[in-house]
Amino acid sequence: MKGINNHNQTNRLIKWTVIALDFVALWLLLPVVADFIPDAEEWTDDKYRLFWGICTMSMVLAEYWFYSTIHQRMVGAGDILRRGTLLVVAQVLLSYLLLRSVLFQYRIGWQLLFMGLALWTVIILLRFVEREALKRLRRQGFNTRTVTFVGSDEELQRLHQRILSIPSYGYKLRSSYASTAEFLALLGHPEDLRLGDEVYLCAPRRERQLIERTASLCQHRMIKFYYVTTAEEKLNLQPVQMDDLEVMGTYSSPLEDPLNRLFKRLADILLSAIFLAPTVLLLPLIAIIIKCQSPGPVFFHQRRTGLDGREFWCWKFRSMHVNSTADSQQATKDDPRKFPFGNFIRKTSIDELPQFWNVLRGDMSIVGPRPHMLAHTEQYDRLIDKYMVRHFVKPGITGWAQVTGFRGETRELWQMEGRVERDIWYIQHWSFWLDLRIIWMTVKTIFKRDKNAY
Repeated sequence: MKGINNHNQTNRLIKWTVIALDFVALWLLLPVVADFIPDAEEWTDDKYRLFWGICTMSMVLAEYWFYSTIHQRMVGAGDILRRGTLLVVAQVLLSYLLLRSVLFQYRIGWQLLFMGLALWTVIILLRFVEREALKRLRRQGFNTRTVTFVGSDEELQRLHQRILSIPSYGYKLRSSYASTAEFLALLGHPEDLRLGDEVYLCAPRRERQLIERTASLCQHRMIKFYYVTTAEEKLNLQPVQMDDLEVMGTYSSPLEDPLNRLFKRLADILLSAIFLAPTVLLLPLIAIIIKCQSPGPVFFHQRRTGLDGREFWCWKFRSMHVNSTADSQQATKDDPRKFPFGNFIRKTSIDELPQFWNVLRGDMSIVGPRPHMLAHTEQYDRLIDKYMVRHFVKPGITGWAQVTGFRGETRELWQMEGRVERDIWYIQHWSFWLDLRIIWMTVKTIFKRDKNAY
C-alpha cells in the first residue's frame, strides 16, 4: 500500500506541476495582451486587478474541466492535443463572458482571441516538452508502477510485450505466474503472493472462482485488477446501442453518427481546397519534369476500392514509366519502373497531391484506410477475414496504419494483417483529434525520411 501511495503522490506532483506551468504561461501573456487593449494605459489599479483576477479565475475553472493527463501512462498525443485545445477555448470564452458580465467597458474580444492563440501555442509546446521530460524520468526509474501477470495465453503475452517494452510507460515487472492452477492454490496463502501495483489475469471465463478471488484480493490490497480475455474467447465484438438496448456486433464506429460524418466532410472540403491551391501552382513545373524524364501522361489514375466496396478512380502524379503491370504489382524499393523524379515525388509524397481532388469530389477523405488496387482487394479478401471491414469508411490519403509503421510494400501476409488491424482500430476509435494527430504525424514524415516511402 505504501508503494501505491507513493505512486499516487508522484502522479499528483506531476499533475500540479503541469497546471502551475499553465498559469505561469497565462500570467506572462496577460501584460502583453493588456498593451493591445484600447485605453489600457488609463486603467486604474483596480481595473488591472479585475482583468487579471477574472482571467486567472477562468483558467482555474478551465483547468478543473480540462486539466492535463500527461501523467497517465498510456495517454495518446491526440488526447493531449484535444484537452489542451479545450482548456484554452474554455479559458478565453469564460474570460470574455465574465468580463462582460461585470460591465468591463473596453473592447477586449480580438485581444482575448490573440491571447488564446498564443496561449494555445505555448501550452501545446509545453505539453510535449513535459511529456518528453516525463518519459526520460520513467526511463531512469522514476514514477514507475509494478505489474503482475497471471496466465500464459497469447493475449496476455501480447499485453506483456506492449507495456514492458516501452520504458516511457514506466512499468516494471513485479511477478509472473504462468500457471493459473498454481496461482489459485497460492490464493489460499495470500501472504506468499508478490503482487505489483496492477494485476493482469488472463484465464477462461469458466474459471470463475479464480477470477473472483483474485479480484477480491486486489480490492482488499488496493491493487488495480484487470481481466484479459483469452485468445480463444476473444470474439472481436463491439457494443452497439439500439435505443435503450445494447447488443454486440462485429463493427461500430463514431462515424456512424451523421453529425460526425458531416463534421469530417466539412473538414475534408476545407483542407483539400487549401492543399489544392499550391498543387495548381506546382502543376506546370511538375508536368514539365515528368514529361522530360518519361514519355506519357502527367497523371496516373487507377480503379481502386472505396466506401462500401464501390470502385472509384484514384488520381496521382505519374511516378513510373508507363507499364502493363501497374494494376497488379506493388511498387518496390528499387523498382525499375520508377524514373528519377518519380522516385523523388514518391519519397516526399508529392505524387499524392492530386488525391485532394478525390477528397473534394467525395471519393476519399484526408484521413482513412489507404485505398488498394482492385486486384489486391480481391486477393486479400480471400486471405484476411476482416479485410473488407476497412471499407465501411471512405479511404484516405493518409491513415493510422501508414503513420504507425505499415506504409509501403506488403511483402508478407502479416504486414497486410497489421495494416488491416490498424485500419479497423482507426474506424472504431475515430475522433477529430485522432485525425489531427495522424495529419501531424504524416507531415513529420515528409521532413523525416520514412524508410518505407518508395
